[in-house]
Amino acid sequence: MAFEPPRRLVRALGETAPAGEDWLARLPESAERAVARRELSVERVQVPGGRSSLVVLVRRADGSPAVLKLAPPRARPESERAALAHWAGLGAVQLLAVDPEDAAEGVLLLERLHPDVSVRSLPEAKALLEAAGTLRRLWVEPPGGHTFETVAERTGRQAEAMRASAEADPGAATLVDAALTAREELLAAPPEHRLLHGTFRQSKVLAGERMPWLAVGPDPVVGECAFDLARLVRDRVEDLIAMPSGAATIRRRIKRLAESLDVDQERLRGWTLFRAVESGVRALRVGRPKDAELLLEFAGWF
Repeated sequence: MAFEPPRRLVRALGETAPAGEDWLARLPESAERAVARRELSVERVQVPGGRSSLVVLVRRADGSPAVLKLAPPRARPESERAALAHWAGLGAVQLLAVDPEDAAEGVLLLERLHPDVSVRSLPEAKALLEAAGTLRRLWVEPPGGHTFETVAERTGRQAEAMRASAEADPGAATLVDAALTAREELLAAPPEHRLLHGTFRQSKVLAGERMPWLAVGPDPVVGECAFDLARLVRDRVEDLIAMPSGAATIRRRIKRLAESLDVDQERLRGWTLFRAVESGVRALRVGRPKDAELLLEFAGWF
């Protein structure tokens, strides 16, 4: 089978590809090798798929369904593998097997969920409830001797890029300053040390057989729970911006999520601001002005 990467993946990786990276060019050969080594039969490539990996629906030698996922090194697949192994299927998709060669090539063999059914398909209130319940199960103590990036480290890298973007586009400077100030205040006294999903949102929670809903696609990080929850706050941002009462709806959402998950509202508000501005200026940087406009307008509500 020809493993043609979906256009969405090609476009997303092309936005941020470092000079000289040939991962996409090698992807078909890597996928064929991973399939052959596992003695898998291929059903189809998942389309439109994600923005950072190739997802292939496969069957194992015994006929059981599975998912083969291939990601470039900059997507940190080794970190995803370590987090999934630590969660061991509690709240997250199950890692089915670990092979040294797979680890070297950014390959994961995963439990098959229902790839086209996420909690985003539910009415908004129910979707938030189910997503929050899933997220709660992921917030555990990280394994001893872990090498996961911390919230301080990740946001430190992001802060540098945000400063550079603000210099290039003064129009975003006020929001960037507010976001960076919020980060400094939040990191002055971080209250928790938990393993976090890192990129959690409604589309990252899929229907399963073993459990009704399971998280997929983590970019794990260690830190406080409010950081993880902040991305969920702005889910369906395009709908929120279109609503006359969008800002009030967000205030209610922050209150509801914070209370249901025992998270401090002001810390959640601060991380929501930082993450929205970071995503907005990154969208500007890679040439997605419509996304940037939505995100920065949303951030302006804080």
